[in-house]
Amino acid sequence: MNTSLILLIVLIVGLAAYFAGRARAMASSKGKLSALHSLPGYHGVYVAIWAVLPAAVVLAVWLIASPFFVESAVRSSLPEAVRSQGGATTELMLGQVMQVANGLKLLNADELAAVTSGSSNLRDALAAKGVPMANAGEAYMVESAQEYNSLKDGSRWAMSAVVLIIAIAGAFFSIRGISAPFRARNRVERVMLGALLLASSIAILTTVGIVGSMLSEAIRFFQSVSPSTFFFGTVWDPRFSAAGSGGTEGQFGLLPLLAGTLYIAFVAMLFAVPVGLFAAIYMAEYAKPAVRGIAKPLLEILAGIPTIVYGFFALVTVGPFLRDMSAQLNGLVTGNYVNFIQAQSVLTAGLVMGIMLIPFVSSLSDDIITQVPGSLRDGSLGLGATRSETIKRVILPAALPGIVGALLLTASRAVGETMIVVLAAGVAARMQLNPFEAMTTVTVKIVNQLTGDLEFNSPQTLVAFALGITLFAITLCLNIYALYIVRKYREQYE
Repeated sequence: MNTSLILLIVLIVGLAAYFAGRARAMASSKGKLSALHSLPGYHGVYVAIWAVLPAAVVLAVWLIASPFFVESAVRSSLPEAVRSQGGATTELMLGQVMQVANGLKLLNADELAAVTSGSSNLRDALAAKGVPMANAGEAYMVESAQEYNSLKDGSRWAMSAVVLIIAIAGAFFSIRGISAPFRARNRVERVMLGALLLASSIAILTTVGIVGSMLSEAIRFFQSVSPSTFFFGTVWDPRFSAAGSGGTEGQFGLLPLLAGTLYIAFVAMLFAVPVGLFAAIYMAEYAKPAVRGIAKPLLEILAGIPTIVYGFFALVTVGPFLRDMSAQLNGLVTGNYVNFIQAQSVLTAGLVMGIMLIPFVSSLSDDIITQVPGSLRDGSLGLGATRSETIKRVILPAALPGIVGALLLTASRAVGETMIVVLAAGVAARMQLNPFEAMTTVTVKIVNQLTGDLEFNSPQTLVAFALGITLFAITLCLNIYALYIVRKYREQYE
């Protein structure tokens, strides 16, 4: 019985339990709702919760724990000659056994008997079913695979029986407790409160897990590379010399990557903030409802375009346009048609990223500006101020905390961008102030260091986690500063 069918049966039991609990509540009150402490629906929900929730928890735990126990049992059944070769060999053989087990399910009874007796080759039989094997397989693999399938099937049938028994038992015992004075509403609300607390804690637990995983690997990196060398180094060259060559280690200087990240984000914000903010002011204060109803959705379409598309746009259109335009300008001024803007440059990446960020600035700022009380506008206009003076001296100061928060949120989005930078700014890690030349960012180097079939056992790969925790710290500082600004100006205008 597969998991989907089990869940469907449990939900059917829960639905039946709901109507049974509701009917028992009505029967206990003899049709008088005033005699019930809680409405009949609460009694039905209470019974349904006891029918579904414990069964669902057991099902989830069983699905998580069962593979570990089954694989452990099969692993221990492997021949001693295999297990004595070490953990890597054992896991490799276990993987092949699981592959054979999946293939054996495709064989009919005669084919399985032929393979078991040895009269048929295991690899040929599985290859005929579309399950290729690298070798012919050992004799013990068929036996271990059959044991694996047997344990797995037995576990699934046992899980189905236990889950259904728990669902029915939960419904039965909860129905027995239904009576007119029973406080079903309080019990249901307590369960709902627990569900809300669990949902709200998922984000916190996820953040803790992400930080913990990055921090643990970053600590391993800093055991090989000095933190001072990483945080204050000015050269990024994460290459190691070949063994015995006598060369020096690569260098892991963060400053070139950090400079590129902040520089490109600054150029993007320099373009996105004025355009987005002016667009928000126009749509909130000047545009007619019909124009606003068309312009705002069209502007927000930009937020739904994948960043890789923006990267292609920068690579194919914006970068060559800026390069050719610089050559033409240089030719008109000096007579030498040599471009001074590279196709992959800080300006290209910042300009395209700024286009991507415009809907973030405009949409958030527009929502914040429209939330400013109309009494402030009416009071300012009533005192003789013009509309532009009202916007500049009343509306924008009142909306400033929210706008600052929106801008810092946009800045965090710019700092974490990857694909646009890869295609529009290049991968050159260097420190320079010329926006017409290529630079790169922290996120690009994280991708580069983790590209390919690599193991996390060398500084070349572990440095990605140090870069990731650095980005997290930068974003955290931006959020803290945003909170400080919001609180400061909120006290001023409230």
